[in-house]
Amino acid sequence: MTSTLIKRTVFIVSDSTGITAETFGHSVLSQFEQFNFEAVRMPFIDTIEKAQDVAERINRCAEEKNAKPLVFSTLVDPKMAKIVGAANCTFLDLFGSFLRHIERALGVKSSRSVGRSHSNGLSKQYNNRIEAINFTLAHDDGQYVQGLEQADVILVGVSRCGKTPTSLYLAMQYAVKAANYPLIPEDFERGTLPATLAPYRHKLFGLSIQPERLSEVRNERRPDSKYASLQQCINEVADAERMMRMEAIPWLSTTSRSIEEISSKILEEIGLNRRLLY
Repeated sequence: MTSTLIKRTVFIVSDSTGITAETFGHSVLSQFEQFNFEAVRMPFIDTIEKAQDVAERINRCAEEKNAKPLVFSTLVDPKMAKIVGAANCTFLDLFGSFLRHIERALGVKSSRSVGRSHSNGLSKQYNNRIEAINFTLAHDDGQYVQGLEQADVILVGVSRCGKTPTSLYLAMQYAVKAANYPLIPEDFERGTLPATLAPYRHKLFGLSIQPERLSEVRNERRPDSKYASLQQCINEVADAERMMRMEAIPWLSTTSRSIEEISSKILEEIGLNRRLLY
């Protein structure tokens, strides 16, 4: 018998995109599996009037649902945070809570500038991220092999094992220039890495996947094809892992890992954890 999930409303309130609050909220709330959380995103709350509108909406929700909503806030302006926090809710002030501790630790007051984390003051870091995204898009799935010497990492593995989403996440989140290159049956028959990759062996990182999961993914793209058959997937995964062991390429399985976990492991393995975007 399946238990019914308890429904609760969560407001994501920010003076900018709300991505920080939403990411943090998702990570925390994932620990409460007995609840079904409905997220209400309210970005770009950058005036007193907008903050008052948010507070009114929260109050209406509390009355209609007969339960206090949770509110994850990254409002930097203390006046707007106070208005929203006074609503009938459980208010989680992410910026305010951290800023107060950091101000005491550093002995200075923060600028409390709205949208500072996404401002043009970080143009160098922003440009690095855009450059990395463009590089990664151009070097997806081995479609363009020029300029691989500029890559921070080159992901290799069989088709549909997660190379593309991982590459894009590394570029978008960490400004890592991540190329990816598929290992195909012809490579396994030859018994060596593609010649294109040989000069960049030190940049290679392998991704693998359980054959059963790979077959599911491929069947979504090409149903009932040899490409998606379980036996084909078993053969390709075994051959790819054998090649990665033979070539001493570090690798991991993506089967039960999130993109965030995969990316963190790659950064650790290739020594890019020192890269910061602050």
